[in-house]
Amino acid sequence: MTSQSLLACMFVVMTGLGAPTALALDRGAVAPPLLLRGDAGNVAVPAIGAKLTWVDFWASWCGPCRKSFPWMNEMQERFGAAGLTVVAVNLDAEAADAARFLQEVPANFLIAYDASGDSAQRYGVLGMPTSVLLDAEGKVLLRHAGFDRDDAPALEAAIREALAKGVAP
Repeated sequence: MTSQSLLACMFVVMTGLGAPTALALDRGAVAPPLLLRGDAGNVAVPAIGAKLTWVDFWASWCGPCRKSFPWMNEMQERFGAAGLTVVAVNLDAEAADAARFLQEVPANFLIAYDASGDSAQRYGVLGMPTSVLLDAEGKVLLRHAGFDRDDAPALEAAIREALAKGVAP
């Protein structure tokens, strides 16, 4: 078993996200809308007014999340004007854990908080980070688990392609 698989299994056991109520969001499915607490008020998913929403589920203890945040900063900066909104949903039980992480790894995109893990269960998250690319209506265009810098070119290409096609799946 790889270390990434082991971490995913540990996450499922610790959070109970392996329960039968968790749903897998396949490409073309409509993701459940979310309204979560953010630092400056409520954060909606899909993001209001966005052509695309990159939803990333993360936690402070997640090593690959430390790699994904700089990449998400790049994507927000590069494609924000074209209609991309990055929303990172923190699943830590303790807000102080998320705050420490964000001091070390700043985010130039929206941060939402869900200590209950309900949003992750509704999105079928089984490992950290898990990202879902949504169009303006909440239709899933891409789902990706984990993060490594080697993933970045394909993920960026998916964002570029969706923006170029007017986000048609």
